[in-house]
Amino acid sequence: MPNTALITGASAGIGQEFARYHAKKGGDLIINARREDALNDLKAELEAAHGITVTCVALDLGAEGGADALYDAVKGQQIDVLINNAGFGGHGKFVERDLADDLAMIDLNVKALTTLCHKVGGDMVRRGSGKILNVSSTASYMPGPLQATYFATKAFVSSLSMALAEEMSDAGVTVTALEPGYVETEFAARADLDNTPLTKSGATPAEVAKFGYDAMLRGELRAINDGKLRFALNWLFPWMPNRMKLKQIRKMQEKSA
Repeated sequence: MPNTALITGASAGIGQEFARYHAKKGGDLIINARREDALNDLKAELEAAHGITVTCVALDLGAEGGADALYDAVKGQQIDVLINNAGFGGHGKFVERDLADDLAMIDLNVKALTTLCHKVGGDMVRRGSGKILNVSSTASYMPGPLQATYFATKAFVSSLSMALAEEMSDAGVTVTALEPGYVETEFAARADLDNTPLTKSGATPAEVAKFGYDAMLRGELRAINDGKLRFALNWLFPWMPNRMKLKQIRKMQEKSA
C-alpha cells in the first residue's frame, strides 16, 4: 500500500482522522497545519501507537508562498498520497463580509490546493504512481447564498480534481474529490454557522475520513459519504429550478432568531 502521505490541515477534525487512519494502515506521514503544538501531540500519539514516522511542518498554508514553502520542506521525500484537507468557510452576505476574509479563503481553499496538486502531482506523474484526495464538499454542486465564496471554492476543487484525474490517469495517478455534507468539526464555529439548519446533524470526522480515504484507494472520481445526499444531488437537485434551489440553500444557512 502507499507509504508516505502528506496531509494538510491535520491538527484537528477530518485532517487529524486522515492521519490516524493512514498511520493505522502502517504508513508514514507528513502533517501540516498552523498549530505546531497540536501537530506535535498528534505525532507523539501516532508514532507511539503504530511505530511509524511522522514529520511535522507547521506553517500557514494560506499565506503568500505558504504552499511553495511546504513543498520545499518535503520535496526530498517521496510522497505517495497527497490529501489536501486544509480549508475554511465564512457566513454572511458577500458584500457585507470583509473582503480580505474571502480572499484569504480563496488563497487557502483554491490557490494552495492548486499549487500542491501541481507540484506534488507533477512528481507523481513523473514517477508514474500516486494518489491525490482533495477535500471538497456537497457545496460544490450548487451556489451558496450566505456562503457565496466558500461554495464557489468547492465547485473549483471538484472541477479541478475531475479534470486532473483524467489528465493524470495515463501516468498511473488517481485524483478523488471527497464531497461530504456537514461534518461535526471546528468548521461550523469558524464559519459562523452555529444555529443554522445546516448544522443540525452531521457525520463524525472519523467516519468521513475513512470513507474518503477508502474511496481514494479505489480511485473514485467523486465521493459523497451520505447516501441520501448522494441520491438527491445526482438525481433530484439537477431538475429543480435555479431560483427554488437558491431559496432553499439560503434558508438552510439562515440563523434562527
